[in-house]
Amino acid sequence: MSQTQEEDAGFLRINKLEESGISAADCKKLKDAGYYTVESIAYAPKKALLAIKGISETKADRLLAEATVVIASKVVNLGFTTAMDVHQRRQEIVNITTGSKELDRMLGGGIETGSITELFGEFRTGKSQLCHMLAVTAQLPINMGGGQGKCLFIDSESTFRPSRILSIAERFSLNGEETLDNIAYARAYNTDHQTSLLIQAAAMMSEARFSVLIVDSAMALYRTDYAGRGELAARQIHLAQFLRQLQRLADEFGVAVVITNQVVAQVDGGASMFNPDPKKPAGGNIIAHASCTRLSLRKGRGENRICKVYDSPSLPENECTFSIMEDGISDAVE
Repeated sequence: MSQTQEEDAGFLRINKLEESGISAADCKKLKDAGYYTVESIAYAPKKALLAIKGISETKADRLLAEATVVIASKVVNLGFTTAMDVHQRRQEIVNITTGSKELDRMLGGGIETGSITELFGEFRTGKSQLCHMLAVTAQLPINMGGGQGKCLFIDSESTFRPSRILSIAERFSLNGEETLDNIAYARAYNTDHQTSLLIQAAAMMSEARFSVLIVDSAMALYRTDYAGRGELAARQIHLAQFLRQLQRLADEFGVAVVITNQVVAQVDGGASMFNPDPKKPAGGNIIAHASCTRLSLRKGRGENRICKVYDSPSLPENECTFSIMEDGISDAVE
């Protein structure tokens, strides 16, 4: 990838620091730890850099200083800016279509890139189906509501089905084999493995254009790897670090991060006669604060499903109905 291509992609690769006198050996150490872009260094806390073997306090200070200088030369402000600048940048955000006009309208155009969108609900509410749909629509040209990039899919529950991808690709007249080739798939076997996959994800995103990163489901392995209240604090710290890394990838590479989540029954006072639906998303406040947009899914009649904006900084609380068809997500069937 040339320097112009890097700038078009919106990030600078870590090797750029060699021009500022950082050694190639130190750049390799940073890559091995999952830092593939100058932005990732500039955004990293100092103690995270000190945790890398071979990076001393002096080197960490120098890395942060040089990364900030390089970022500033690219006109990325790490300090204060005006709300007008933020507004103009947000006008350039790409939204990826869900395949349902009604659902896209409710979401302000589709799934937003550069932030984390959480889908939660019971089994058979369409979470994995929506993930399969986005894995294909992310590859469409921007003028067709796509993200014009590849998809990265982390699967923790073995729900990924290439046959679904092929039938959705057919709907959009895409080549089935090419569509499958553009999806980088990994099965996660435990929470540490799930987190380590994000280091590989950063490496892949620095080499090619990806527009969506899907984790289906983000919480499943945490619920089995950490059992009981005694391990709750350790689970929440590990989960917070995983979600922080996801947000870092969204910031650095401008990808849409989509995570699915399970629900848990409320067994406390919250499950009263005044609460008709005593189920809440798993993961507690940690996942609630990390997700930018939270969408609640529930079953409707037949193939119909109901999606509700549960929490969002920009979307009003609203709900709409969509349908799960052979060729993916579409508008509701009467």
